[in-house]
Amino acid sequence: MICGERLRLRAVEREDLPRFVTWLNDPEVRRGLCLYLPLSQGEEEKWFENMMSLPPPEHAMMIEIRDGETWSPVGDCGFIKIDWRNRSGELGIFIGEKQYWNQGYGAEAMRLLLRHGFDTLNLHRIFLRVFENNPRAIRSYEKTGFVQEGRMRQAEYQDGEYHDVVLMSVLHPEWKG
Repeated sequence: MICGERLRLRAVEREDLPRFVTWLNDPEVRRGLCLYLPLSQGEEEKWFENMMSLPPPEHAMMIEIRDGETWSPVGDCGFIKIDWRNRSGELGIFIGEKQYWNQGYGAEAMRLLLRHGFDTLNLHRIFLRVFENNPRAIRSYEKTGFVQEGRMRQAEYQDGEYHDVVLMSVLHPEWKG
């Protein structure tokens, strides 16, 4: 487990899958992700099996917040691809419980994930992709040290429009963890 002040990151379990299906079938949650079709329980189980076959550093982690004496799942994060030769990793994150949006949980989870990537996995560069029409996420990433380094013009088609995909990264020497 990776623990912070208000939240922790833990391994995703098979029992979490129905929650993921609910989150990922919500159009507002899905808008910031590359998913564009409804998701079935079977598809999520297949994703889980594929994820479990990846190296452990690329396993997804559940974001849980402290709710009194218990922990409540609110989202997911993790490294999607790690290039060990170049010590570079791409990550992804989302908060699926919308009542916890705009409360800093995504930024705190990102700080924990960056600490894990730099201090545990010994990565040098961590990057992500974010849609230009998601300014809330871009602000959150900038708060945790990411800088915009590029743009893929009109690379994502969503709701009848093309959107740029912004590439953001943070280097270990720049990170103020």
